[in-house]
Amino acid sequence: MSKTLLEMGKAAKEAARILANAGPKKDQALLKIADALENNQKKLLEENQKDLKAAKESGMTEALLDRLTLTVQRVHEMAEGVRKVAAQKDPIGSVVEGEVRPNGLEIRRVRVPLGVIGIIFEARPNVTSDAAALCLKAGNAVILRGGREAIHSNLCVADLMREAVKEAGLPQDSIQIVEDTSHESANEMMNLTGYLDVLIPRGGRGLIQMVVKNARVPVIETGAGNCHVYVDDSADLDMAANIIYNAKTSRPSVCNAIETILVHEKVAEEALPKIKVLLDRKHVELRGCPKTREILGDSVIPATEEDWDTEYDDYILAVKVVKNMEEALSHIARYSTGHSECIVTESYEHAREFTQRVDSAAVYVNASTRFTDGGEFGLGAEIGISTQKLHARGPMGVEQLTSTKFLIFGNGQVR
Repeated sequence: MSKTLLEMGKAAKEAARILANAGPKKDQALLKIADALENNQKKLLEENQKDLKAAKESGMTEALLDRLTLTVQRVHEMAEGVRKVAAQKDPIGSVVEGEVRPNGLEIRRVRVPLGVIGIIFEARPNVTSDAAALCLKAGNAVILRGGREAIHSNLCVADLMREAVKEAGLPQDSIQIVEDTSHESANEMMNLTGYLDVLIPRGGRGLIQMVVKNARVPVIETGAGNCHVYVDDSADLDMAANIIYNAKTSRPSVCNAIETILVHEKVAEEALPKIKVLLDRKHVELRGCPKTREILGDSVIPATEEDWDTEYDDYILAVKVVKNMEEALSHIARYSTGHSECIVTESYEHAREFTQRVDSAAVYVNASTRFTDGGEFGLGAEIGISTQKLHARGPMGVEQLTSTKFLIFGNGQVR
């Protein structure tokens, strides 16, 4: 019989106390997890096929099906991601800063685990291993709650990880997964005060906002990605077309894929046809402003106000011709979710102004937004992309899953 969430919370608290001082055992557990994923590849793919069959029957889009799909290569990448986390320096116990006060007190601020982390996520089975690995490395217990679309895959991954953790001499309940994928279980998790130290939602905007608005436990807001590329009047247009093609089509269902491009009116007539030629390779549907339609024709669907505000997660792209960078900056300020934005420009002054004025977690000059990723930033795997400003911002790696405490050493001082 599966545990209730209250029972899971209590078990996680106990496990977290042990993990906080587990030292090298954490890396041993991670390496065993990586081996278990690769050694049980056949079983994982069989369970994933069950999820894919149900998803296809329910009418899931091709882009989201890709997000759900496991392959031999993706399982290998999951295992390698766990190994990279194991290879990282253990942050726990590291001294952030320290000083000796005039009264002789020695004060140090050191890294400690957050405790018990809850993660509510959608669709991607690799999140199960990535999240658990990062939490474990940082000395945290984790309670995972995925969506029903990936339940067979997620349960299989979690079972393999729990067995590996046990073999390494750590509590199995360092990693737990909620088998109930109903709204009730999500609501219960959001109210697991006293047991969850933080809750991290990872998925679409609807899921994230539901958690942010309803949770009674602390939340780190992640992931919603209404990302933009602005093509400046000084841009290398071939570079712009390549960046846009990659940022939209390499994997359209992920949060660092772009949803809107803004093109300076001085280069729009030359730039937009170049961009469309590449996007046509993947049959990307364009939704554009009147000027875009005037340049590209009736194959472009008229854009509505809703299009500027939509994270499509699909082969759909909104296009707007703007008068200048000021209009582009105003558009981004109004519609961005604070994830990732890019300017394509040959102007140092415009690049500098864009990076200073755009208030997002990742701001690019002449590079695809698809690089907003923990692995690409050298953090190993990631728990998600934080789009808020408190505690952590941007890709959240091991260090972002820690807090600090003060250690004070004296020799009899009194106040």
